[in-house]
Amino acid sequence: MWKTITSFFLGIVFTLVLAGTYASSLMIKETESPFGLEETVARIQHNIKDTGNWDLVGLRNPSATIRSKGANVPDAVLIEACNTDYSKPLIKDDATRRVSLMMPCTIGVYQKANGKTYIGTMNAGLMGWMFGSKVGLVMSDVARDQKQFLSFNPSKPAPAIIQPKKAKKASGGGGGSLGGGC
Repeated sequence: MWKTITSFFLGIVFTLVLAGTYASSLMIKETESPFGLEETVARIQHNIKDTGNWDLVGLRNPSATIRSKGANVPDAVLIEACNTDYSKPLIKDDATRRVSLMMPCTIGVYQKANGKTYIGTMNAGLMGWMFGSKVGLVMSDVARDQKQFLSFNPSKPAPAIIQPKKAKKASGGGGGSLGGGC
């Protein structure tokens, strides 16, 4: 009996250690890009625009903010995109509105010490599965689209980076204003 109980608890501990070790690599996908940072950003942006259903809503470089505070860090560029066909049903429903924190869809492009450029994306399929069927269905579509965003045709010439238009301001309830997004 003690052997069974001990084995059960050791199994739980082993599972927790294993999950903790591999959870981050399951939640975030990292893909090496065949291009440099700026070209990778531009190609992803153009792939997003070419889908016809997604809008570019932001392009941020948080590294610039960090450098303005005196630290020396490499670039990490964030491309933000939104597909209102996906976000609208989730934001309309009280039960799924909490996933709005994952909107807009953000793709990170960065270089590592080895000089290579990498792309970081949320594992949309896995994240959706964790939130239930409604979110799971939407996120499986997002996962499919993300694959298109990262599908590069090296025979095409490098496009220019697209600077997103400034968000329209909308009046907030307390006299403040909130920019657009997703």
